[in-house]
Amino acid sequence: MSQRPEPLTVLAVCGLGMGTSLILRMTCETVFSRLGIDAHVDNTDLSAAKSMSPDVLVGQGMHMGDLEGLAPVNVVVDDFVDDAALEAKLRPALEEAGWL
Repeated sequence: MSQRPEPLTVLAVCGLGMGTSLILRMTCETVFSRLGIDAHVDNTDLSAAKSMSPDVLVGQGMHMGDLEGLAPVNVVVDDFVDDAALEAKLRPALEEAGWL
């Protein structure tokens, strides 16, 4: 298991960085809390995300290609409010990174 950064820096991204990314941030906070992982979650738009260095990147598939290589863990979401679906995608990604 590799050393997990504490806290994990997580970035919730949408195209404009307004309401949708805020909703996704809250969903991420719920999931990380449930997993017992200390995480600092921010939300932003696609343009600003390109200059950041998060540990985990969460966003819509249509934007993730533009952010490839930005974070060690990338998770594509379809539904920004479905915490169970996010957890189902996030858990194996964190396990693969050795962080869970």
